[in-house]
Amino acid sequence: MKNLKLLFATLILCCAIQVSASNGAPLKPDAKLRSELVELIGTTYPSELNEKEVTAEVIFTVNNQGEVIILSIHSSNPLADKFIKRKINYKKIDYRVKKVGDIYLLPLKMVNPDY
Repeated sequence: MKNLKLLFATLILCCAIQVSASNGAPLKPDAKLRSELVELIGTTYPSELNEKEVTAEVIFTVNNQGEVIILSIHSSNPLADKFIKRKINYKKIDYRVKKVGDIYLLPLKMVNPDY
């Protein structure tokens, strides 16, 4: 019974530390960071996306080498996820973040001009 109480107390302590360590809601990237990411993605619409418009929410961070690290992408089209990852994941940027490890949320909208 004593071991069970100790295990339960350890579990509660670990959960409390995990909750207090979370940063909360992702930050919105400022205009300079957003423009640099949009420049990396480019203006060409991928031909494999057979939709007029695709929206995505990219959650990312920037490491201490200045590389964009994608944590997750939420979109209606899995091909858009792959396209965005291919364009910006682990790419170096010139922008210097205020704090390494901050998590950002970038909403994207890609429109097919030929549709």
